[in-house]
Amino acid sequence: MPARESSLSAVQKACRILGVLADTGRARLTEISVRATLNKVTTLRILEVLAREGYVERDERNKTYRLGDQSLVLASAARTRDDLRARARTSLVRLAALSEDTVLLSVRQGCESVCIDRETGAFPIRAAYLDVGSRRPVGVGAGALAVFAWLPDDELRALLDEATPKLAVYPGFSVDSILDDVAAARSNGYTILVNRVVERMGAIGVPVIGLDGRPFAALSIAALSDRLVAREQELVAALQREARQLADPRVRGAVFGDGH
Repeated sequence: MPARESSLSAVQKACRILGVLADTGRARLTEISVRATLNKVTTLRILEVLAREGYVERDERNKTYRLGDQSLVLASAARTRDDLRARARTSLVRLAALSEDTVLLSVRQGCESVCIDRETGAFPIRAAYLDVGSRRPVGVGAGALAVFAWLPDDELRALLDEATPKLAVYPGFSVDSILDDVAAARSNGYTILVNRVVERMGAIGVPVIGLDGRPFAALSIAALSDRLVAREQELVAALQREARQLADPRVRGAVFGDGH
């Protein structure tokens, strides 16, 4: 079951709030409270502390909050050491050139998937609903599904339990539907979701497998649903080639098989 608010430390609550602002860019108190699954009094108190420390800014005119300069300093410091992001950059560029669509690199963070890089292709209609820093609960989207689907069943189920309150804002998803998506992904060797998060849009994703045989990241291509379905196997093959380039050589065949 998800942790009750009273069982969370102040640091955990602050991290949830910062995560919401990283995803939304700008939000009012009520939205932050709902997305962070905290009550409004607690949310306001923590926002005030974060604002004093420079991690959050309040727009008095619009009554909204956004990340402050100190958060940007931390983000800049993190980017300088992010080897995965640097290693994946060429793969994202190649995939965007091939597909002409939006390519995303995601990693796991708790029960959420976080987009850490994005490259857009030349096709004029773009999937622009995910940006760097955007978060999705486990299973909500092809990239978020690919990051989690190949985890051990007990770990996956525990993460789904934790993510359940966050699914309320995604009417196309439930724990049962995500478990069905996981089964399909494991059978196919990749994830594909169309018209589930955004109408007429979809995505295809594959996991990046680490030395321990566990997924630690995902590559995905987001585009108009019709474009994805028409080129499904071509895009899957391209994604899997690039994922193997990012994975440890000793585990390259663990999920994808030798035929890809």
